[in-house]
Amino acid sequence: MKLAVYNVENLFDRAKAMNLDSWEQGRPVLEKFAALNGLLGQIHYAPADKARMVELLRDLGLEKSDTGRFVILRRNRGGLLRRPQVGGLAIEADGRADWVGSLELRDEPVNEHAMRNTARVMMDLDADVLGVIEAESRPVLAAFNTEILPALGGAPFRHVMLIDGNDERGIDVGLMSREGYPIGTLRSHVDDRLPNGQSVFSRDCPEFEVTTPSGARVLVLVNHLKSKGYGGTAASNARRKAQAERIAQIYKGLVDNGAEHVAIVGDFNDTPGSAPLAPLLHDTDLKDVFAHPRFDDGGYPGTYGLCNASNKIDYILLSPRLFDRVQSGGVFRTGMWPGSRPKRWEAYAEVGRPADAGSDHAAVWAEISI
Repeated sequence: MKLAVYNVENLFDRAKAMNLDSWEQGRPVLEKFAALNGLLGQIHYAPADKARMVELLRDLGLEKSDTGRFVILRRNRGGLLRRPQVGGLAIEADGRADWVGSLELRDEPVNEHAMRNTARVMMDLDADVLGVIEAESRPVLAAFNTEILPALGGAPFRHVMLIDGNDERGIDVGLMSREGYPIGTLRSHVDDRLPNGQSVFSRDCPEFEVTTPSGARVLVLVNHLKSKGYGGTAASNARRKAQAERIAQIYKGLVDNGAEHVAIVGDFNDTPGSAPLAPLLHDTDLKDVFAHPRFDDGGYPGTYGLCNASNKIDYILLSPRLFDRVQSGGVFRTGMWPGSRPKRWEAYAEVGRPADAGSDHAAVWAEISI
């Protein structure tokens, strides 16, 4: 069984604020979007909340219209705000029950070269089981599978599964598998909660039961942990650590119930030596496939950006029984921007600039005899 994981960074459409030339450019928009969404979701709006809402609406380009460059305010019923003819904004609602609607990020199509290069990576990986990170939805993932892969000469996967997670930007996690590797039982953890009532997972931590042609049962948990991007370093580290702790609990529960073949894959948004990932990487018997003697990292220790050690954020973690059955493994970077002067690795000819890359992430794979 060839198991792989790939952060596709959206397939057809991506939030405009996430599709700028750099993460730093979009970060203020995402921070303000999250802050305004949090305020709008409150049961009661205090005067200070209303004042802050007005500030954020202005900053997001919504002072004169419900449609801004990066954000749309949908007001279906009720009175959230008014725009006096003399200018400005006034929040009229006193709480969430006073209006019906939502605040949404505007999408735009992904670069066509990037979309095709994403498909090429999936085709050339030729994985039997592929964990997918940052797919918009199951219908989108299914359409990409049945339309784009065959259009480029690739064979579509037989099984495609994804459950919408907690991220309103449309960046979810899912699993694709070939004929002979059916997806059976699926368990979502989208509703797991922290003691303060907050969702544990930024997206989800779904458990997929995959059966191999030999009849072996493999449990694959796909993850995309909290990023360092916004929300404050201390807060994001704490959230990522809580997620790692919960995944470790889930894993230990599976083992206690007799599971021997468990793989935890995904974009963990942190490095192997980080404190937030310690509960998962150091406090369990899971083994990083990078540590296997038959694993080839291609000369670079990382999986993101220019693939330096500080860019090692994508993982395949295996239970001891699976780790012992690894025959080979590696990092597939051909769809990534290779840098310039000199190029760090060979890339597809269509990757003429960073925006044409299939993803900023490499795919990680392991061939397992099972």
